[in-house]
Amino acid sequence: MIILGIVLAVVGALTGLSILLYLGIVLVVLGVVLVILGSTGHAVAGRRHYY
Repeated sequence: MIILGIVLAVVGALTGLSILLYLGIVLVVLGVVLVILGSTGHAVAGRRHYY
């Protein structure tokens, strides 16, 4: 999710499409929050580990 967000943000910045830029930023922030929650041991979406 973080990589997709970065790609969308870069494409949005290069093409001038602000919706892609904002969507990419939201995906990056959401991905970072999920990584932080997962690394602290909290269950994310009912799962403690993703393998």
